[in-house]
Amino acid sequence: MKKLHNTIDRRVLKDRIVQSSEPRTTVSFYKYHPIRNTEFFRDFLFLQWEALGVLGRTYIAAEGINAQISVPTHRFEDFRDNLFNITFLDGVRLNTAVEDDSKSFYKLIIKLRHKIVADGIEDPTFNPSNTGVHLSAREFNDLTSQPETILIDMRNHYESEVGHFKNAVLPDADTFREEIELVEDMLKGKEDKNIVMYCTGGIRCEKASAYLKHKGFPNVHQLEGGIIKYARDIKSHGLENRFLGVNFVFDERLAERISDDVIAQCHQCGTPFDHHTNCANLACHILFISARLAKRTCITAAQIHAKRFHNFRKRHRKNFAEARRRGETSSKKEGANTWYSSPIASSLNKLNRLSHSTSERPAFVRMQRALAKPRQTWVSRNKARHIPPPFFSQFQKLRDNGHGKFS
Repeated sequence: MKKLHNTIDRRVLKDRIVQSSEPRTTVSFYKYHPIRNTEFFRDFLFLQWEALGVLGRTYIAAEGINAQISVPTHRFEDFRDNLFNITFLDGVRLNTAVEDDSKSFYKLIIKLRHKIVADGIEDPTFNPSNTGVHLSAREFNDLTSQPETILIDMRNHYESEVGHFKNAVLPDADTFREEIELVEDMLKGKEDKNIVMYCTGGIRCEKASAYLKHKGFPNVHQLEGGIIKYARDIKSHGLENRFLGVNFVFDERLAERISDDVIAQCHQCGTPFDHHTNCANLACHILFISARLAKRTCITAAQIHAKRFHNFRKRHRKNFAEARRRGETSSKKEGANTWYSSPIASSLNKLNRLSHSTSERPAFVRMQRALAKPRQTWVSRNKARHIPPPFFSQFQKLRDNGHGKFS
């Protein structure tokens, strides 16, 4: 029986795509629709798409489908016809990439999930189909230019760091689940305001707008098709571009240029730069902005930011001294989880906001957060249960000794 998953080493597949000259089209789509037999639907799509040469990542759940894929350009019409033959996907909007180098994906992954977007909403009375008003690019520009309108970026902090709309509120969140709660708290007392939200392709706003309406916000709007469709519409209709920077995308490209503005800075040297790179250490693989475009590791970034952290601790030594007296500093016992606690947590949050305000949210702080958790949990989350990160011991020393130099 044919195996309905990839069996080739990822490095081989990646090299194959890098060396290939075949034109490919990157496209994304989503649809909220009840799917009864998710396993059958998953296998059906895999067989159909593998035959067409489709690559990419797709999530299927009982609530619908969310796909970001790459299709051979000469087979795109066949792919679209094939997709539209599925009743509930007939006519679904296909967002094609603004910038495309044909290297966005290198293997086909179709996974079953509890939800196609992890939102953390478990309220049985919540109706996700009761979404906000969908706005075209022209309507979006008109409404967001009004001073009383509240514009909210529904993406993660590292996405909005490199690109966002003018005058948008940028919640400091690591996940969509976290952001929904933050936005609800931020908007308390502003129920009568016009609220406009946006994301990359629209899928997160479908849930977020419906949730805000569920919570008593009647005037909720969302950008139709997200940033991707907006970028295409402003060009085709000659509209003002209100987006600054690049649009972060979750594939090998990592970003696509929407405007010439560079609003972010290198996390290491402060040079204006807006392209993320992954940590070369696969046990970490964290995203950070490096102007050198080299595959640098987090330990390098951490060394550069260690002095800043040390100086910050000196300025807030009263908090740390109080924590020591109360026994809240980290013990050297492996797995201790008391280091990241009040008032130390308060000081770290201040450092976090300080770094974020200058577009320099360093990998260092995020690694400090991770190290505050039990070691085995942190390692397993990064899929390296049997390989301790090589920089762990150095971070451990910095954490326990509280100085800004690595021994």
